[in-house]
Amino acid sequence: MITNIIDAHLDENCYTWLITGVAGFIGSNLLEKLLQSGQKVIGLDNFSTGKKSNLQEVEAIVGPVKWNNFLFYQGDICDLSICLEASKDVDFILHQAALGSVPRSIEDPIKTNSANIDGFLNLLFASKENKVKRFVFAASSSTYGDHPDLPKIEENIGRPLSPYAVTKYVNELYADVFNRTYGIDYIGLRYFNIFGKRQDPDGAYAAVIPKWISAIHYHKEVFINGDGTTSRDFCYIENAIQINLLSALSTNKNALNRIYNVAYGERNSLNTLFSLISQNISKKIPSFLASSPTFKSFRPGDVKHSLADITKAKSLLGYSPLFDIHKGLEETIQWYLKNLQK
Repeated sequence: MITNIIDAHLDENCYTWLITGVAGFIGSNLLEKLLQSGQKVIGLDNFSTGKKSNLQEVEAIVGPVKWNNFLFYQGDICDLSICLEASKDVDFILHQAALGSVPRSIEDPIKTNSANIDGFLNLLFASKENKVKRFVFAASSSTYGDHPDLPKIEENIGRPLSPYAVTKYVNELYADVFNRTYGIDYIGLRYFNIFGKRQDPDGAYAAVIPKWISAIHYHKEVFINGDGTTSRDFCYIENAIQINLLSALSTNKNALNRIYNVAYGERNSLNTLFSLISQNISKKIPSFLASSPTFKSFRPGDVKHSLADITKAKSLLGYSPLFDIHKGLEETIQWYLKNLQK
């Protein structure tokens, strides 16, 4: 199994990692995995979207001994000086920090540009200055824009449909230029609807899965943008962790300086997603009765359908997603039902 290969490599080698956005959803899950594996981790977060409670949960899970391998910087990636300081003597950077959400970028393109482009450039520059071995960053499936083909293949993109999509495409361009100009090795990961524990269910820009789990659990109204036939390639967090580590640790030179889709390779409609969440909660809470969703207008900037081709990641990185939407939702809902009750 690919996870056993990763675990064996981490058991035999101790690296120093920098995770930006470490208090966020994906960042904190990466932190948990690396600390559990005995790695040294430096974290950077300004808590604009990340939460201290995420770090506290990781600390409780890994225990005091492994937690001592973690050094945290509270700061902003838009501050070049802290990027330079945090990346000293680092082997790998896993850059997860960003101001996410298509709707938020439409409402505030200036802040989105600052965090996602200026901050990204700061981290790339710090990687060059501190001779970081590899720069792995969170790209986005939004980069495919209005390209109509399914499944999405890395080389075929359309015009961006939001300021957020523009910023994530610019990230890819900057990474490529820094590789050709300064020799920085990078891998960009185009995330497709990652979900799992510690994803924030609250706020105007919450992702659909945690938002719906919380709403269904508390018998609140669930809104679906459009008629519910909109489809997405939902990808569980463990699959994203796997490919981040494969990207950092790969010894395949042909795999470097490329962009990869990160997904399961299967799409489900929002109507199907609603049914799966309701059914799963019903299994865990026999007295639970699900209500019907409320349909709203289609959201500006969104794409109607999304499905990833993950052939490239499988062939060059050895990526092998182990969690489909059913297994991922089961684990995710179990975590939320435990934590929503607190």
